[in-house]
Amino acid sequence: MRIVIVGAGEVGFNVARSLSQDGHDVVVVEENQERFSKVSEELDVMTVEGNGSRPMILERAGVAPGGSTDMLIACTNRDEVNILACWIAKQAGVPKVIARAVGLEFTDSPEWGEKLGIDMMVSPERSVAYEVDNLLRARWATHSMDVASGAASIYAVPIREDCPSLDLSLAEIRERHRDLIMLVVYIKRGDRGFIPNGRDRLKRGDLCYCLCYKGQTPMMAGVLWPPMAGGIKRAFVVGGGKVGFQVSRRLASNGVSVKLIDHEREKCKRLSRELERVDVIWGDGSDEGLLLQEGIDSSCAFISTTGSDENNIILSVLGKNLGAAKSIGVVKKRSYLKMAGILPIDSLVNRNMALSDLIITSVRYPQGNERVSLLEDIGAELVETVIPTDSPSAGKTLMELDIPQGAVIGMITRGDSSFIPNGLTRLMPHDQVVVFSEEDKTRDVLASLGVRED
Repeated sequence: MRIVIVGAGEVGFNVARSLSQDGHDVVVVEENQERFSKVSEELDVMTVEGNGSRPMILERAGVAPGGSTDMLIACTNRDEVNILACWIAKQAGVPKVIARAVGLEFTDSPEWGEKLGIDMMVSPERSVAYEVDNLLRARWATHSMDVASGAASIYAVPIREDCPSLDLSLAEIRERHRDLIMLVVYIKRGDRGFIPNGRDRLKRGDLCYCLCYKGQTPMMAGVLWPPMAGGIKRAFVVGGGKVGFQVSRRLASNGVSVKLIDHEREKCKRLSRELERVDVIWGDGSDEGLLLQEGIDSSCAFISTTGSDENNIILSVLGKNLGAAKSIGVVKKRSYLKMAGILPIDSLVNRNMALSDLIITSVRYPQGNERVSLLEDIGAELVETVIPTDSPSAGKTLMELDIPQGAVIGMITRGDSSFIPNGLTRLMPHDQVVVFSEEDKTRDVLASLGVRED
């Protein structure tokens, strides 16, 4: 496909890199000279310098009546540019347009996109709030992701020296806990990662990606993590921007007592009017005395959502050192995610990663398959797809399928029920399957299941 991307910030750059590597004909439009030069020098794409909301600039990129552009993706940090670029593209006959929405009001309802003729409007703030909420529910996880329409999740669980199942094989764990329906789909060990089998043992320092039903996560926690106190009922959120607003609102709606701290007085006044169930505090989120006075301790969480990655990392360390049960920092740069394994921070959530992956998903799998990269550095992917009626895999057991090594079918949803399959499970037409695979094996897995990507 010929794809025009407006905006070469971190989101646009990552999308352009991934789609060009997939073999698409990519054109990037960027008016900032530094970002324009970076794309021109580092990516195998065509570039056009200029404002992506101007018809003349878009025409130079191939967005014009009778042109060959198949899709336009507008992902600058300005709503007016994104919306206008998508509108111009639609008027020129581009079949599909996607806009990043900075203003939350644009994604409060799908009507905005429909009225503007935009096929998809995406915002990272809600995804960040959802992930933070999941991480507080699963205090022992560093990352989480829902699958099977929320019936189950994949949790990234660090294995500590006091893990109850340390040095046990996965087969031994399964034998000891027969009531637990859990599948370890990936293990990151040092600089390498692999999809394990029953003989592999849990080692100190492993990061295990575990697929488990939502209702059984407490049982899974007892198998992989030492005993913990009850769930988190209080949370400190530092930063009253769009991310902090969404995180505070979601946590408060789920019964968590939230204290939102921001240094701007007028913003605090507005937030206190808009967030009725949140205690809004005008102050400095790095003030140790203030945090202690407000009651930070081992029963609460600390989430830093300011506009600075560096501040969020430092504040998360501070919150953890003051005794917070779980400290989470929100960052934009993917390179900072590794800091969670170095500094005393429980989790770092990347606000741009979810947005980039969502956009890439809609391009790679337009028929509705959902593909999400859990962590860029582990090189593994999760795919949710449906077995077609005419699939050659329908009626076969998993043992009979030619699934490449480095991939595993983790869950099947059939009708109203979801279950973790074994080698004797037969696939049926219309089964919804969750596949976890090494990144370079994904297309081979889909081919073995008879799933077409176009």
